[in-house]
Amino acid sequence: MLVTGASAGIGAALARFYAANGWDVILTARRRAPLEALAAELAATGVSTTVVTADLSDPLAPPRLVDEIAARGLRIDGLVNNAGFSRTSGFLQTDPADHAAMIRVMLAAPVELARLYAPMMVERGFGRILNVASLAGEMPATGGDTLYGPIKSFLIKASQGLHLELRGTGVHVTALCPGYTLTEFHDVNGTREQVSAAYPAWMWQTAEQVARVGYRACELNRPKATPGAANVLLAALGKHLPDALALAMVGGHARRLRRI
Repeated sequence: MLVTGASAGIGAALARFYAANGWDVILTARRRAPLEALAAELAATGVSTTVVTADLSDPLAPPRLVDEIAARGLRIDGLVNNAGFSRTSGFLQTDPADHAAMIRVMLAAPVELARLYAPMMVERGFGRILNVASLAGEMPATGGDTLYGPIKSFLIKASQGLHLELRGTGVHVTALCPGYTLTEFHDVNGTREQVSAAYPAWMWQTAEQVARVGYRACELNRPKATPGAANVLLAALGKHLPDALALAMVGGHARRLRRI
């Protein structure tokens, strides 16, 4: 199982969950030290672990990653596309290079890695592709974090299309759409204090809870999984509310975060 963005959070939790279910794991992210620590932890359980660092914001990273894994004689039967980040300072205030990196890491790289590995999985009649999207992909885009939701929406739709295309081949494809999750994600984008104060504890899930839902959904070959009843309700509201009301809802969300 190749897990991108495995250095922390949902990626690390998914790596632990797959290892606990007997999968050998290949861990990749930009930071080597946390990957090596996780690899040592998982190796103690008896599975094979491999660390390959990669910066998926580099357009050449996906084929290089595939080539390095192949050069080590390793076969990929599962792919977790989890790597991601966001910028919340606003569209006009964000460096265009950061926007380009977001698109490469969370949209282009998952598509390319799936395209590179899916044919091999189909040929063997077995495979798992789990794309970590977001509840944000099922809601109107939020001002201030303008590209994150649309990118995740693309990933959901692409996953659903690939799920249909590969039905009956033995290759399962699932989009995982978590809501607020207790990881370092909000520390990295600088919104930890705001989101922690803005939303009650019952809206939050642990990375382990999210990973469990994602693993089970992919094993059952469900096209999409949204962990948590509250998040399922929010996704339904985002889909069925009139545009004006849905935009007002996410607009209030953005204003609430800015005031705190």
